[in-house]
This record gives sequence, C-alpha cells and structure tokens, in this order.
Amino acid sequence: MVKDIIVFALSSSKELAQEIVDYLGIPLGNCSVRHFADGEILVEPGESVRGKHVFIVQSTCGPVSENLMEILVCLDACKRASAGEITVVTPYYGYARQDRKARARQPITARLVADLLQVAGADRVVTIDLHASQIQGFFNVPIDDLSAVSLIGQYFRHKNFDLNDVVVVSPDHGGATRARKLSDCLGGTTIAIIDKRRTQPNVAEALNLIGDVKGKVAIVIDDIVDTGGSLLGGINMLVEKGAKEIYCACTHGVLSNNAVERINASPLKEFVITNSIPLGDKINENVNDKVVVLSVGFMLAKVIEAITNDEPVSVVFDLFNQE
Repeated sequence: MVKDIIVFALSSSKELAQEIVDYLGIPLGNCSVRHFADGEILVEPGESVRGKHVFIVQSTCGPVSENLMEILVCLDACKRASAGEITVVTPYYGYARQDRKARARQPITARLVADLLQVAGADRVVTIDLHASQIQGFFNVPIDDLSAVSLIGQYFRHKNFDLNDVVVVSPDHGGATRARKLSDCLGGTTIAIIDKRRTQPNVAEALNLIGDVKGKVAIVIDDIVDTGGSLLGGINMLVEKGAKEIYCACTHGVLSNNAVERINASPLKEFVITNSIPLGDKINENVNDKVVVLSVGFMLAKVIEAITNDEPVSVVFDLFNQE
C-alpha cells in the first residue's frame, strides 16, 4: 500500500515508469517536458507536489547530457513547489565509467553528477548496478544501488541447466564479484575470468582466460555493453577455449553503433539485458532473435513500496530467489 507519492516520468523512461505505476496501482504523475528551439529544457509538474514524496524516473542514457539536465530541472521545480521528499530513480547512472583519474588531468564525472543531483535537491537516489559500487561514497544522501543479478539468475534457473556443465564468466577482473553473485543465484557453479587490457575507451583486448570452459555452458555477466567490442573479443576466446554454448547477460544495454548487429552475428546463443535503458528501435524481434529483454519494472515498484513504507529494500531481492 502506497500513499502520498507521485511518480513522474521524464523523456527517457516513460514506458518503464508506466510499468512501475501499474504495479503500484497508482496513476502516473502529470508532468510536461519541453525542449525549446535553442536546446533549453523546461519541466513543469502538472499537479501539486506539496508535502508529497516525489519519485522522478529517468535513466541518463543517450542523449546523456539532455536526460541528466531534465532530472536537474525537474528536481528544482519540485523543490520550489514544496515537495516533501524527492527520490531520483535513475536505473542507468550515466557518466559512471569516469569514476576515477586513470590518467593525468582526467575528470571524475561520476562524482560531478552526484554533486549535481544533490545540489539540485535529490533526497535519495535509486539506481541499478553502478559501474563501480564505490560511487555510492560520492553521495551524502541515501543511495540504493540495486542489482539485477537476482533477476538474471531467476531467468537462467528456468533454463534447468546441469550445474556441473555451467561456468559463469566475468569479462574482466573488476566483475569477478558480480560473477560470483550470479553463480550463487544459480546454486553454485564454477567461475572464470577473462584477463583483458583496455587500450582506449570502447576498445579492449582479451589476453587470457583464468578458469576452464571446455565443454561447458558459459554465461558471461557484465554491467554494461556499449559497442560490444570487448564482449565479442571475450566470446571469441571462449569459443577457442572449447565452450559448447555461450550466453551473455548484462544490466545496461547501451548498444551503441552497430552493437546489435555484431551480437546477432556472433556465436552467442542468447544476449540477455534489462530495460534499464529504453531500447526503442534497436531491438526488432523479427531480426534480433538472440536478444532477450527482462524488465526491472516490478523490482523498482517493490523498492518504491519499501522506501515509502520504511521497510528494508534488501528483502526485494528475495522475491527473485523464489521459484
């Protein structure tokens, strides 16, 4: 039961927000977003938010800067209209890949975005699978970094694989923890790690494989797939190492350039992603038969319910560990 809340959908996440309110049993909040000819953005709530808990749903995917600015303008509008509390639900947190200074004079945009959201008036942030969990430390307000691993694990459990034949593969050293979590969701499988070197943004070279995939079903788990270059390099290595079937799952399908075409032409059996980023015309069921989309709408609705009722968010993941 939720009351005294309003869920607003901005430009990038209208379908997802509608799914969320359908689960909650409330109407979608009335909010208009206008872009002027010179690029300026105006966001106006079409109903009173005074004293209410406002949830702003928007992934900061492409066009990243426009979608981020929409959130900031909406935050300012709601704050000035005396909203009681404002939570930003941004399933995909853009600019997160710049989370540290890897070279001299580089920015840390993950921190910059955190500062912008807080200064604009966010009282809480809800997101899914941050590129680096340490980004939570950039916030001085509560942040719920959810995980789609339980949802993905539920999907693969229904495949009824023989656990002795399954190996969960991390595409790099940084994702080993995520791979272990998926392994646990599946009942305890072996894991493997691809040792790769990133030479420049969107370009990575697979060097070696730590673990054994010969004759096994390999499930590659990642947080983001952008151009698909490093993913496909790892998949080709798994084929060379003797994997009999290869699946890939990721939370955020950025899928830039011709990523979908490259995935469909690859040895992948299935490519499983969530709708944290709207896929639009990138996915055509008649053409992209390898792509499976899982919805995070139910999970986000249950999280909003938990936040509103002052209940622990962590119990939401238990829902996906039940058959």
